[in-house]
Amino acid sequence: MSSVAERLQRKTTKSPSAKQVRLKLVYIDFWSALKLSFLVSLCFGIALVVSTFLIWVILNSTSVFAQLDAMLTDIIGNDFSLTDTIGLPQVMMFALIVALLNVVSVTVLGAVISMLYNLSVRLTGGLLVGFTNT
Repeated sequence: MSSVAERLQRKTTKSPSAKQVRLKLVYIDFWSALKLSFLVSLCFGIALVVSTFLIWVILNSTSVFAQLDAMLTDIIGNDFSLTDTIGLPQVMMFALIVALLNVVSVTVLGAVISMLYNLSVRLTGGLLVGFTNT
């Protein structure tokens, strides 16, 4: 006599057959690629600004800038201050400008790549992608 649980256990030991599907990627939507590239570049831009702030704070708190100031004063000999040149406002403004330029350039690059892929599909037939159901 077998119980219901034993019958269910025997049924689950059978491995289901894996299905394979082969599809061709023949079109990338321009607006979807534009939005995705914008969001990804915006995330990288925010990470750039935050990491720049954290690196500047760590270098300032460990008095790296003060030691470089003392070394440059010994070498140059005049009243040159490194902390005035690379203060937090100047560094953050530079990081913000670089982040904005990266957002614009990566967004445009994502749009151009999607257009180039859509044009190249006419010659190559698309990208063959295989999927399996496990």
